Amino acid sequence: MIKRFLKESSIDFPGRFGPIVFTAGCNFRCGFCHNPELVEFSDDCIDEDEFISAIKDKVEQGWYNGVCISGGEPTLHFGLERFLKKLKNLGLSVKLDTNGTRPDVLRKLIDEGLVDYIAIDVKASKEKYEEVAGVKVDLKKIEESMRIVSEIDGEFRTTVLRKYHDKKEIRKIAEWIKSSGGKKFVLQGFKNPGDILDNELDEDDVDKDFILGLKDSVINLGLEVDVRV
Repeated sequence: MIKRFLKESSIDFPGRFGPIVFTAGCNFRCGFCHNPELVEFSDDCIDEDEFISAIKDKVEQGWYNGVCISGGEPTLHFGLERFLKKLKNLGLSVKLDTNGTRPDVLRKLIDEGLVDYIAIDVKASKEKYEEVAGVKVDLKKIEESMRIVSEIDGEFRTTVLRKYHDKKEIRKIAEWIKSSGGKKFVLQGFKNPGDILDNELDEDDVDKDFILGLKDSVINLGLEVDVRV
């Protein structure tokens, strides 16, 4: 399940400091994905207990107080619940990044107290979702996940590309989030690392001015809108 991890981050989990775990395997094929090595499932993974041993000392010393589980798509793994229990037993707060395709998993993890914060990627408006995700998408499941995330501490975020996201599109996404009960909308600018899933996608980095222009188009909806570039 664990393809790789970063030992520490202070920006991925609001108010927490600790490692980021990246799981292998995803059911989307977003052309702009900057983790193409995580899209396919892999047998070449890091043992869970090896990861626990690698971070245990810093947890016990009070250096780490949170962990972010990202991917890939973590909810595709049957072992996710077991792994999160190990992290909670260490006393860590858990943030989960998800594409929202497994609302049943999200509900179970919340009900069992295994996640403290969820970030759900909202790729596009309903009309453009499959174009951006690169696969057929059950929007009913996405909407159910959005309602679930609205119940707890979490955020809705969209990675902005000029190819897909103008003011009209961002407005549609924001209205969808608002109607689902969401409160926090994060706009994060696409950064092209040079190796993405679709290397023929002609897309430059999205700058702060472009993102701020999009923010202005939705700020009157009553959402908390944050910008990350």
